[in-house]
Amino acid sequence: MDTSTQQSDAAPPHTAQGPAAHKRAVRGAGRPGDRIFLGLSRGSGILLLVIMAAIAVFLTYRAALAISKDDGNFLTTFEWNTSLLPPQFGIAVLAFGTVVSSIVAMALAVPVAVGIALFLTHYAPRKLSGPIAYVIDLLAAVPSIVYGLWGALVLVPHLNGLYGWLDEYFGWTGILSWQGGAPRSLLTVGILLAIMILPIITNVSREVFRQVPRMHEEAALALGATRWEVIRMSVLPFGRSGVISASMLGLGRALGETMAVATVLSPTFDIKASLLDPGGGTFAQNIASKFNEATEFGQDALIASGLVLFVITLLVNGAARMIINRRKEYSGANA
Repeated sequence: MDTSTQQSDAAPPHTAQGPAAHKRAVRGAGRPGDRIFLGLSRGSGILLLVIMAAIAVFLTYRAALAISKDDGNFLTTFEWNTSLLPPQFGIAVLAFGTVVSSIVAMALAVPVAVGIALFLTHYAPRKLSGPIAYVIDLLAAVPSIVYGLWGALVLVPHLNGLYGWLDEYFGWTGILSWQGGAPRSLLTVGILLAIMILPIITNVSREVFRQVPRMHEEAALALGATRWEVIRMSVLPFGRSGVISASMLGLGRALGETMAVATVLSPTFDIKASLLDPGGGTFAQNIASKFNEATEFGQDALIASGLVLFVITLLVNGAARMIINRRKEYSGANA
């Protein structure tokens, strides 16, 4: 008999395992630590969903109690007086102030944050980028009340010149007209919120830009692209979804910011045509300023406004997720 035939006969038969058999083998050979980690991971995810559902149920129940007794239209009433009989309160002013101040903050913070992130990752030398990044990280850790005190004592007194300049050159628009008085308006709130969310957007965008594959940049440079063309064609498309995520994180903080807004804003329940006129209000500011003195029904009314803020936040996050899913080809996870 041939030697190769004897060796092949003596060799143990090779049993090919399919995907299903492989999964059974891995599952059967799982270590206790793996099973514990899997259980903890699943439990954490389920617990998060339960907490979100509990919050939604609580807000909905308490809001329904208040809205059922509201004599005005909850969505369009320009008044907040829960002590009347029957009570009248609405969120029109609060929704307007929250959305407008957040839009102003995003318009100011996002371009600056992206510019800083690009400078730190593609222009600044290592000896300079490290200290700047460290300072930005420190800004993210400053408490809200400190920002609020700085805004009330430093920012507000120094905005008269800016408000006068805007009124002189852009007052004809109506949106930037100024009638005088302390600059405790929605524009001031937007500026302060922009400063607060700037470190969040900058840090996340910086980390996203650092993940750009080096070969993409080197290929663009090899084709004769300038530094700006490399950023425009390779860096920004790759990090677009990450910048959107960073912006949504900043927007979430801007929508729910409380103490800083309450410190610099002069709240009134009316909507001003100009962003420079004092007045307006936000959901978080109104809840913080009225909750301690409110009756049980007044607290239910404030919780109803909190429910609207909760829904707005969910809608914003959902819209951001849809935008990111449309641009998966540019995300770092799929590069």
